[in-house]
Amino acid sequence: MHEVKHALPAVRLRAKVGRMQMGQPLAVAPDLADLARDLFAALRAAHHDGIGITRETYGDGETAAMRRIEAIAREAGLDCAWDAAANLRVTLRGTDPSLPAAACGSHLDSVPQGGNYDGAAGVIAGLLALLHAARGPQPARTLHLFVLRGEESAWYGRPYLGSSALFGQFDPAWMDLPNLRDRTMTLRQAMAREGADTDTVAARRPLLDPASLSHFVELHIEQGPVMVARRVPVGLVSGIRGNHRHPEARALGEAAHSGAVPRWLRRDAVLGAADFAMRLDASWRTLLERGEDLVMTFGIFATDPREHAMTRVPGEVRFTLEWRSESEATLDAFGALAAAEAEEIARERGVRIALGPGVRTPPAAMDKRLLALSRRICQAARIPHEVVASGAGHDAAIFANASVPSAMVFVRNEHGSHNPREAMELDDFLVGAAVLRDILLQGAEVVR
Repeated sequence: MHEVKHALPAVRLRAKVGRMQMGQPLAVAPDLADLARDLFAALRAAHHDGIGITRETYGDGETAAMRRIEAIAREAGLDCAWDAAANLRVTLRGTDPSLPAAACGSHLDSVPQGGNYDGAAGVIAGLLALLHAARGPQPARTLHLFVLRGEESAWYGRPYLGSSALFGQFDPAWMDLPNLRDRTMTLRQAMAREGADTDTVAARRPLLDPASLSHFVELHIEQGPVMVARRVPVGLVSGIRGNHRHPEARALGEAAHSGAVPRWLRRDAVLGAADFAMRLDASWRTLLERGEDLVMTFGIFATDPREHAMTRVPGEVRFTLEWRSESEATLDAFGALAAAEAEEIARERGVRIALGPGVRTPPAAMDKRLLALSRRICQAARIPHEVVASGAGHDAAIFANASVPSAMVFVRNEHGSHNPREAMELDDFLVGAAVLRDILLQGAEVVR
Protein backbone atom coordinates (compact mmCIF):
# COMPACT_ATOMS: atom_id res chain seq x y z
CA MET A 1 0.00 0.00 0.00
CA HIS A 2 1.27 3.46 -0.87
CA GLU A 3 1.67 6.17 1.70
CA VAL A 4 0.39 9.31 -0.05
CA LYS A 5 2.47 12.32 1.00
CA HIS A 6 1.77 16.00 0.51
CA ALA A 7 3.65 18.91 -1.07
CA LEU A 8 5.98 16.85 -3.21
CA PRO A 9 7.76 18.59 -6.10
CA ALA A 10 6.54 18.27 -9.65
CA VAL A 11 8.29 16.40 -12.41
CA ARG A 12 8.29 17.29 -16.09
CA LEU A 13 6.73 14.70 -18.36
CA ARG A 14 8.41 13.60 -21.55
CA ALA A 15 5.96 11.83 -23.85
CA LYS A 16 7.34 9.62 -26.58
CA VAL A 17 6.21 11.61 -29.60
CA GLY A 18 8.90 10.65 -32.07
CA ARG A 19 11.34 13.53 -32.40
CA MET A 20 8.78 16.25 -31.65
CA GLN A 21 9.53 18.44 -28.65
CA MET A 22 6.91 19.39 -26.07
CA GLY A 23 7.07 22.84 -24.53
CA GLN A 24 5.95 23.84 -21.05
CA PRO A 25 5.04 20.27 -20.02
CA LEU A 26 2.23 19.64 -17.58
CA ALA A 27 3.35 18.76 -14.05
CA VAL A 28 2.76 15.51 -12.15
CA ALA A 29 4.20 14.58 -8.78
CA PRO A 30 6.81 11.81 -9.10
CA ASP A 31 5.30 9.65 -6.38
CA LEU A 32 1.94 9.72 -8.19
CA ALA A 33 3.69 8.55 -11.35
CA ASP A 34 5.21 5.73 -9.29
CA LEU A 35 1.79 4.94 -7.84
CA ALA A 36 0.33 4.63 -11.34
CA ARG A 37 3.16 2.35 -12.45
CA ASP A 38 2.76 0.15 -9.38
CA LEU A 39 -1.02 0.00 -9.73
CA PHE A 40 -0.84 -1.14 -13.34
CA ALA A 41 1.68 -3.80 -12.32
CA ALA A 42 -0.43 -4.95 -9.38
CA LEU A 43 -3.58 -5.23 -11.50
CA ARG A 44 -1.69 -7.24 -14.09
CA ALA A 45 -0.27 -9.60 -11.48
CA ALA A 46 -3.62 -10.09 -9.76
CA HIS A 47 -5.77 -10.67 -12.85
CA HIS A 48 -3.50 -12.30 -15.44
CA ASP A 49 -5.19 -15.48 -16.64
CA GLY A 50 -2.16 -17.03 -18.34
CA ILE A 51 -2.82 -15.26 -21.63
CA GLY A 52 -4.30 -11.85 -20.89
CA ILE A 53 -6.27 -9.96 -18.26
CA THR A 54 -9.70 -11.21 -17.16
CA ARG A 55 -11.94 -9.27 -14.77
CA GLU A 56 -15.51 -10.45 -15.13
CA THR A 57 -18.41 -8.00 -14.96
CA TYR A 58 -19.88 -8.29 -11.46
CA GLY A 59 -17.24 -10.89 -10.69
CA ASP A 60 -14.74 -11.23 -7.86
CA GLY A 61 -11.87 -9.90 -10.01
CA GLU A 62 -13.72 -6.68 -10.79
CA THR A 63 -14.62 -6.27 -7.13
CA ALA A 64 -11.06 -6.96 -5.97
CA ALA A 65 -9.69 -4.32 -8.35
CA MET A 66 -12.24 -1.80 -7.08
CA ARG A 67 -11.33 -2.62 -3.46
CA ARG A 68 -7.69 -1.95 -4.31
CA ILE A 69 -8.60 1.56 -5.53
CA GLU A 70 -10.81 2.10 -2.47
CA ALA A 71 -8.00 1.18 -0.08
CA ILE A 72 -5.57 3.67 -1.63
CA ALA A 73 -8.22 6.40 -1.65
CA ARG A 74 -9.19 5.85 1.99
CA GLU A 75 -5.54 5.86 3.08
CA ALA A 76 -5.18 9.26 1.40
CA GLY A 77 -8.15 10.62 3.34
CA LEU A 78 -10.68 10.57 0.49
CA ASP A 79 -14.29 9.55 1.11
CA CYS A 80 -15.51 6.31 -0.46
CA ALA A 81 -19.05 4.99 -0.89
CA TRP A 82 -20.76 2.15 -2.77
CA ASP A 83 -24.12 2.71 -4.43
CA ALA A 84 -27.02 0.33 -5.07
CA ALA A 85 -25.45 -0.88 -8.32
CA ALA A 86 -22.17 -1.60 -6.47
CA ASN A 87 -20.40 1.25 -8.23
CA LEU A 88 -17.63 2.87 -6.16
CA ARG A 89 -17.59 6.65 -5.71
CA VAL A 90 -14.38 8.27 -4.43
CA THR A 91 -14.85 11.87 -3.26
CA LEU A 92 -12.74 14.87 -2.36
CA ARG A 93 -15.09 17.23 -0.52
CA GLY A 94 -15.24 20.87 -1.55
CA THR A 95 -15.87 23.87 0.66
CA ASP A 96 -19.11 24.82 -1.12
CA PRO A 97 -21.60 21.91 -1.26
CA SER A 98 -24.04 24.07 -3.23
CA LEU A 99 -21.81 23.85 -6.30
CA PRO A 100 -22.32 20.95 -8.73
CA ALA A 101 -19.47 18.47 -8.39
CA ALA A 102 -16.86 17.85 -11.10
CA ALA A 103 -16.54 14.15 -11.93
CA CYS A 104 -14.34 11.68 -13.74
CA GLY A 105 -14.24 7.90 -13.99
CA SER A 106 -14.16 4.70 -15.98
CA HIS A 107 -14.48 0.94 -15.44
CA LEU A 108 -12.38 -1.99 -14.22
CA ASP A 109 -14.04 -4.99 -15.83
CA SER A 110 -12.37 -6.46 -18.93
CA VAL A 111 -13.17 -8.75 -21.80
CA PRO A 112 -11.88 -12.33 -21.36
CA GLN A 113 -8.15 -12.45 -22.03
CA GLY A 114 -8.06 -8.70 -22.58
CA GLY A 115 -5.38 -6.09 -21.96
CA ASN A 116 -4.21 -4.33 -18.83
CA TYR A 117 -5.18 -0.76 -19.72
CA ASP A 118 -8.73 -0.77 -21.13
CA GLY A 119 -10.81 0.91 -18.42
CA ALA A 120 -8.14 0.71 -15.74
CA ALA A 121 -6.19 3.62 -17.26
CA GLY A 122 -9.20 5.91 -16.81
CA VAL A 123 -9.75 4.87 -13.20
CA ILE A 124 -6.09 5.34 -12.28
CA ALA A 125 -5.94 8.71 -14.06
CA GLY A 126 -8.97 9.86 -12.09
CA LEU A 127 -7.44 8.68 -8.83
CA LEU A 128 -4.26 10.63 -9.57
CA ALA A 129 -6.35 13.75 -10.28
CA LEU A 130 -8.10 13.57 -6.90
CA LEU A 131 -4.86 12.82 -5.05
CA HIS A 132 -3.22 15.81 -6.76
CA ALA A 133 -6.11 18.10 -5.83
CA ALA A 134 -6.04 16.87 -2.22
CA ARG A 135 -2.52 18.29 -1.81
CA GLY A 136 -3.50 21.88 -2.39
CA PRO A 137 -6.02 24.11 -0.67
CA GLN A 138 -9.41 22.46 -0.30
CA PRO A 139 -11.26 23.11 -3.57
CA ALA A 140 -14.56 24.97 -3.54
CA ARG A 141 -16.13 22.32 -5.77
CA THR A 142 -16.41 18.67 -4.74
CA LEU A 143 -14.59 16.18 -6.98
CA HIS A 144 -15.83 12.64 -7.67
CA LEU A 145 -14.17 9.58 -9.18
CA PHE A 146 -16.72 7.00 -10.35
CA VAL A 147 -15.39 3.43 -10.62
CA LEU A 148 -18.18 1.95 -12.69
CA ARG A 149 -19.39 -1.61 -12.97
CA GLY A 150 -19.95 -3.62 -16.12
CA GLU A 151 -18.91 -1.38 -19.01
CA GLU A 152 -18.05 -4.38 -21.18
CA SER A 153 -20.78 -6.32 -23.00
CA ALA A 154 -18.68 -9.49 -23.22
CA TRP A 155 -20.17 -11.12 -20.13
CA TYR A 156 -23.93 -10.44 -20.26
CA GLY A 157 -24.44 -8.99 -23.74
CA ARG A 158 -25.17 -5.46 -22.49
CA PRO A 159 -22.64 -2.67 -21.87
CA TYR A 160 -22.73 0.29 -19.46
CA LEU A 161 -24.49 -1.57 -16.65
CA GLY A 162 -23.17 0.53 -13.77
CA SER A 163 -23.46 3.89 -15.49
CA SER A 164 -26.95 3.07 -16.78
CA ALA A 165 -28.02 2.30 -13.22
CA LEU A 166 -26.67 5.67 -12.06
CA PHE A 167 -29.27 7.50 -14.14
CA GLY A 168 -32.18 5.08 -13.76
CA GLN A 169 -31.69 3.68 -17.26
CA PHE A 170 -31.11 0.05 -16.28
CA ASP A 171 -33.73 -2.07 -18.07
CA PRO A 172 -35.11 -4.54 -15.50
CA ALA A 173 -35.21 -7.21 -18.22
CA TRP A 174 -31.41 -7.22 -18.12
CA MET A 175 -31.55 -8.84 -14.69
CA ASP A 176 -32.48 -12.15 -16.34
CA LEU A 177 -29.61 -12.10 -18.86
CA PRO A 178 -27.46 -15.21 -18.54
CA ASN A 179 -23.71 -15.03 -18.20
CA LEU A 180 -22.44 -15.79 -21.71
CA ARG A 181 -19.74 -18.12 -20.34
CA ASP A 182 -21.66 -19.66 -17.44
CA ARG A 183 -25.30 -19.76 -18.44
CA THR A 184 -26.33 -21.01 -14.99
CA MET A 185 -25.55 -17.51 -13.62
CA THR A 186 -27.90 -14.59 -14.26
CA LEU A 187 -26.94 -10.94 -14.02
CA ARG A 188 -29.26 -10.55 -11.02
CA GLN A 189 -27.42 -13.31 -9.18
CA ALA A 190 -24.01 -11.89 -10.02
CA MET A 191 -24.99 -8.37 -8.96
CA ALA A 192 -26.45 -9.57 -5.67
CA ARG A 193 -23.35 -11.66 -4.97
CA GLU A 194 -21.17 -8.54 -5.34
CA GLY A 195 -23.34 -6.44 -3.02
CA ALA A 196 -25.75 -4.65 -5.35
CA ASP A 197 -29.32 -3.83 -4.33
CA THR A 198 -30.98 -5.43 -7.35
CA ASP A 199 -34.50 -4.35 -6.40
CA THR A 200 -33.50 -0.68 -6.38
CA VAL A 201 -31.66 -0.99 -9.69
CA ALA A 202 -34.49 -2.94 -11.35
CA ALA A 203 -36.97 -0.31 -10.19
CA ARG A 204 -35.01 2.23 -12.23
CA ARG A 205 -34.53 4.52 -9.27
CA PRO A 206 -31.82 7.05 -10.22
CA LEU A 207 -28.74 6.80 -8.04
CA LEU A 208 -27.38 10.17 -9.16
CA ASP A 209 -29.01 13.47 -10.13
CA PRO A 210 -27.39 14.70 -13.39
CA ALA A 211 -27.85 18.27 -12.16
CA SER A 212 -25.51 17.49 -9.25
CA LEU A 213 -22.57 17.33 -11.67
CA SER A 214 -20.98 20.25 -13.49
CA HIS A 215 -19.24 17.96 -15.99
CA PHE A 216 -17.71 14.52 -16.47
CA VAL A 217 -14.40 13.54 -18.06
CA GLU A 218 -13.06 10.07 -18.89
CA LEU A 219 -9.60 8.95 -20.00
CA HIS A 220 -9.25 5.80 -22.10
CA ILE A 221 -6.68 4.16 -24.29
CA GLU A 222 -7.31 4.54 -27.99
CA GLN A 223 -8.61 1.22 -29.28
CA GLY A 224 -7.54 1.71 -32.88
CA PRO A 225 -4.31 2.55 -34.74
CA VAL A 226 -4.80 6.22 -35.66
CA MET A 227 -2.81 7.93 -32.90
CA VAL A 228 0.13 5.55 -33.20
CA ALA A 229 0.19 6.02 -36.97
CA ARG A 230 0.07 9.81 -36.63
CA ARG A 231 2.55 9.92 -33.73
CA VAL A 232 0.39 11.85 -31.28
CA PRO A 233 0.20 10.83 -27.60
CA VAL A 234 -3.17 12.44 -26.81
CA GLY A 235 -6.52 12.33 -28.57
CA LEU A 236 -9.44 14.62 -27.76
CA VAL A 237 -12.76 12.96 -28.48
CA SER A 238 -15.43 14.80 -30.47
CA GLY A 239 -18.11 12.17 -30.02
CA ILE A 240 -18.81 8.51 -29.32
CA ARG A 241 -20.36 6.49 -32.09
CA GLY A 242 -23.70 4.90 -31.46
CA ASN A 243 -24.43 1.51 -32.94
CA HIS A 244 -27.15 -0.70 -34.31
CA ARG A 245 -26.43 -4.38 -33.66
CA HIS A 246 -28.07 -7.57 -34.92
CA PRO A 247 -26.53 -10.50 -33.03
CA GLU A 248 -28.86 -13.20 -34.44
CA ALA A 249 -29.08 -12.45 -38.18
CA ARG A 250 -29.68 -15.24 -40.70
CA ALA A 251 -29.73 -15.80 -44.44
CA LEU A 252 -32.39 -18.41 -45.19
CA GLY A 253 -32.32 -20.32 -48.45
CA GLU A 254 -32.78 -23.99 -49.25
CA ALA A 255 -30.36 -26.85 -48.72
CA ALA A 256 -29.63 -28.90 -51.84
CA HIS A 257 -27.23 -31.37 -53.45
CA SER A 258 -24.21 -29.55 -54.84
CA GLY A 259 -24.07 -31.59 -58.04
CA ALA A 260 -27.75 -31.99 -58.84
CA VAL A 261 -29.12 -28.44 -58.63
CA PRO A 262 -28.18 -25.87 -61.32
CA ARG A 263 -27.46 -22.25 -60.47
CA TRP A 264 -30.79 -20.90 -61.65
CA LEU A 265 -32.72 -23.19 -59.30
CA ARG A 266 -30.52 -22.68 -56.26
CA ARG A 267 -31.40 -20.71 -53.16
CA ASP A 268 -27.84 -20.62 -51.83
CA ALA A 269 -27.73 -19.04 -48.37
CA VAL A 270 -23.95 -18.48 -48.52
CA LEU A 271 -24.09 -16.58 -51.80
CA GLY A 272 -27.13 -14.64 -50.56
CA ALA A 273 -25.35 -13.62 -47.37
CA ALA A 274 -22.15 -12.82 -49.27
CA ASP A 275 -24.14 -10.71 -51.76
CA PHE A 276 -25.75 -8.86 -48.85
CA ALA A 277 -22.34 -8.17 -47.29
CA MET A 278 -20.88 -6.86 -50.54
CA ARG A 279 -23.90 -4.62 -51.23
CA LEU A 280 -23.63 -3.09 -47.76
CA ASP A 281 -19.90 -2.63 -48.24
CA ALA A 282 -20.60 -0.68 -51.44
CA SER A 283 -23.17 1.46 -49.62
CA TRP A 284 -20.67 2.07 -46.83
CA ARG A 285 -18.07 3.27 -49.33
CA THR A 286 -20.61 5.60 -50.97
CA LEU A 287 -21.58 7.14 -47.63
CA LEU A 288 -17.91 7.67 -46.71
CA GLU A 289 -17.37 9.44 -50.05
CA ARG A 290 -20.22 11.77 -49.09
CA GLY A 291 -18.46 12.64 -45.84
CA GLU A 292 -20.65 10.55 -43.52
CA ASP A 293 -19.18 8.97 -40.37
CA LEU A 294 -19.80 5.21 -40.54
CA VAL A 295 -18.19 1.85 -39.80
CA MET A 296 -19.77 -1.55 -40.50
CA THR A 297 -18.81 -5.08 -39.44
CA PHE A 298 -19.99 -8.64 -40.08
CA GLY A 299 -18.44 -10.10 -36.95
CA ILE A 300 -19.63 -13.71 -37.24
CA PHE A 301 -20.38 -15.44 -40.55
CA ALA A 302 -20.91 -19.21 -40.50
CA THR A 303 -22.83 -22.23 -41.65
CA ASP A 304 -23.90 -24.81 -39.08
CA PRO A 305 -21.00 -27.26 -38.55
CA ARG A 306 -23.51 -29.99 -37.68
CA GLU A 307 -24.96 -29.77 -41.20
CA HIS A 308 -22.51 -28.21 -43.61
CA ALA A 309 -20.58 -30.37 -46.09
CA MET A 310 -18.58 -29.88 -49.25
CA THR A 311 -21.35 -31.49 -51.28
CA ARG A 312 -24.25 -29.52 -49.78
CA VAL A 313 -25.65 -26.18 -50.93
CA PRO A 314 -26.14 -24.41 -47.59
CA GLY A 315 -29.70 -23.56 -46.64
CA GLU A 316 -28.80 -21.22 -43.77
CA VAL A 317 -26.03 -18.86 -42.78
CA ARG A 318 -25.90 -17.25 -39.37
CA PHE A 319 -24.14 -13.93 -39.00
CA THR A 320 -23.89 -10.82 -36.87
CA LEU A 321 -24.08 -7.31 -38.23
CA GLU A 322 -23.40 -3.96 -36.63
CA TRP A 323 -22.91 -0.44 -37.90
CA ARG A 324 -21.73 2.61 -35.97
CA SER A 325 -21.83 6.36 -36.48
CA GLU A 326 -21.71 9.63 -34.58
CA SER A 327 -24.94 10.54 -36.42
CA GLU A 328 -28.31 9.03 -35.51
CA ALA A 329 -29.57 10.01 -38.99
CA THR A 330 -26.73 8.04 -40.61
CA LEU A 331 -27.48 5.02 -38.42
CA ASP A 332 -31.13 5.09 -39.51
CA ALA A 333 -30.27 5.68 -43.17
CA PHE A 334 -27.91 2.72 -43.24
CA GLY A 335 -30.57 0.55 -41.64
CA ALA A 336 -32.98 1.53 -44.42
CA LEU A 337 -30.34 0.66 -47.02
CA ALA A 338 -29.85 -2.74 -45.41
CA ALA A 339 -33.60 -3.44 -45.52
CA ALA A 340 -33.79 -2.44 -49.20
CA GLU A 341 -30.84 -4.64 -50.15
CA ALA A 342 -32.37 -7.58 -48.27
CA GLU A 343 -35.56 -7.24 -50.29
CA GLU A 344 -33.59 -7.16 -53.53
CA ILE A 345 -31.66 -10.30 -52.61
CA ALA A 346 -34.89 -12.10 -51.75
CA ARG A 347 -36.25 -11.28 -55.23
CA GLU A 348 -33.08 -12.13 -57.13
CA ARG A 349 -31.81 -15.16 -55.22
CA GLY A 350 -34.77 -16.52 -53.28
CA VAL A 351 -32.77 -16.05 -50.08
CA ARG A 352 -34.42 -14.26 -47.20
CA ILE A 353 -32.26 -12.02 -45.04
CA ALA A 354 -33.67 -12.02 -41.50
CA LEU A 355 -31.73 -9.60 -39.30
CA GLY A 356 -33.62 -10.59 -36.16
CA PRO A 357 -33.87 -8.49 -32.99
CA GLY A 358 -31.78 -5.35 -32.97
CA VAL A 359 -29.97 -3.59 -30.14
CA ARG A 360 -29.57 0.17 -30.47
CA THR A 361 -27.12 2.36 -28.59
CA PRO A 362 -27.43 6.08 -29.34
CA PRO A 363 -24.40 8.17 -30.26
CA ALA A 364 -23.15 10.78 -27.82
CA ALA A 365 -21.61 14.15 -28.62
CA MET A 366 -18.89 15.40 -26.32
CA ASP A 367 -19.38 18.94 -25.05
CA LYS A 368 -17.88 21.46 -27.50
CA ARG A 369 -16.89 23.85 -24.71
CA LEU A 370 -14.95 21.13 -22.91
CA LEU A 371 -13.38 20.05 -26.20
CA ALA A 372 -12.21 23.62 -26.79
CA LEU A 373 -10.80 23.74 -23.25
CA SER A 374 -9.01 20.44 -23.86
CA ARG A 375 -7.40 21.86 -26.97
CA ARG A 376 -6.25 24.97 -25.12
CA ILE A 377 -4.70 22.81 -22.38
CA CYS A 378 -2.77 20.78 -24.96
CA GLN A 379 -1.76 23.82 -26.98
CA ALA A 380 -0.46 25.66 -23.89
CA ALA A 381 1.79 22.69 -23.08
CA ARG A 382 2.57 22.13 -26.78
CA ILE A 383 1.36 18.54 -26.54
CA PRO A 384 0.84 17.00 -29.99
CA HIS A 385 -2.83 16.03 -30.11
CA GLU A 386 -5.65 15.31 -32.49
CA VAL A 387 -9.44 15.52 -32.36
CA VAL A 388 -10.88 12.06 -33.03
CA ALA A 389 -14.20 10.25 -32.97
CA SER A 390 -14.50 7.24 -30.67
CA GLY A 391 -15.52 4.15 -32.58
CA ALA A 392 -15.90 2.18 -29.37
CA GLY A 393 -18.47 2.87 -26.68
CA HIS A 394 -17.63 4.32 -23.27
CA ASP A 395 -19.41 5.21 -20.04
CA ALA A 396 -18.97 8.88 -20.97
CA ALA A 397 -21.73 8.35 -23.55
CA ILE A 398 -24.20 7.58 -20.77
CA PHE A 399 -23.24 10.74 -18.87
CA ALA A 400 -23.44 12.87 -22.04
CA ASN A 401 -26.86 11.52 -22.98
CA ALA A 402 -28.06 12.19 -19.42
CA SER A 403 -27.29 15.89 -20.09
CA VAL A 404 -24.03 15.97 -18.15
CA PRO A 405 -21.45 17.95 -20.20
CA SER A 406 -18.78 15.37 -20.97
CA ALA A 407 -15.29 15.08 -22.39
CA MET A 408 -12.91 12.24 -23.22
CA VAL A 409 -9.13 12.01 -23.46
CA PHE A 410 -7.53 9.20 -25.46
CA VAL A 411 -4.03 7.93 -24.80
CA ARG A 412 -1.94 6.41 -27.57
CA ASN A 413 -1.83 2.63 -27.39
CA GLU A 414 -0.33 0.08 -29.78
CA HIS A 415 -1.96 -3.13 -31.00
CA GLY A 416 -5.55 -2.05 -30.42
CA SER A 417 -7.62 -3.15 -27.44
CA HIS A 418 -9.57 -6.12 -26.09
CA ASN A 419 -6.44 -8.23 -26.47
CA PRO A 420 -3.38 -9.00 -24.31
CA ARG A 421 -1.08 -6.93 -26.54
CA GLU A 422 -2.31 -3.51 -25.43
CA ALA A 423 0.88 -1.44 -25.19
CA MET A 424 0.28 1.97 -23.68
CA GLU A 425 3.49 3.74 -22.65
CA LEU A 426 3.51 5.11 -19.10
CA ASP A 427 4.90 8.47 -20.30
CA ASP A 428 1.96 8.84 -22.69
CA PHE A 429 -0.42 7.89 -19.89
CA LEU A 430 1.00 10.53 -17.56
CA VAL A 431 0.55 13.23 -20.20
CA GLY A 432 -3.05 12.14 -20.74
CA ALA A 433 -3.68 11.93 -16.99
CA ALA A 434 -2.45 15.52 -16.55
CA VAL A 435 -4.76 16.68 -19.34
CA LEU A 436 -7.69 14.88 -17.68
CA ARG A 437 -6.82 16.46 -14.35
CA ASP A 438 -6.83 19.97 -15.80
CA ILE A 439 -10.15 19.39 -17.61
CA LEU A 440 -11.59 18.11 -14.34
CA LEU A 441 -10.37 21.13 -12.37
CA GLN A 442 -11.15 23.80 -14.97
CA GLY A 443 -14.14 22.41 -16.83
CA ALA A 444 -16.87 23.80 -14.61
CA GLU A 445 -15.84 27.33 -15.51
CA VAL A 446 -16.52 26.81 -19.23
CA VAL A 447 -19.84 24.95 -18.95
CA ARG A 448 -21.60 27.00 -16.27
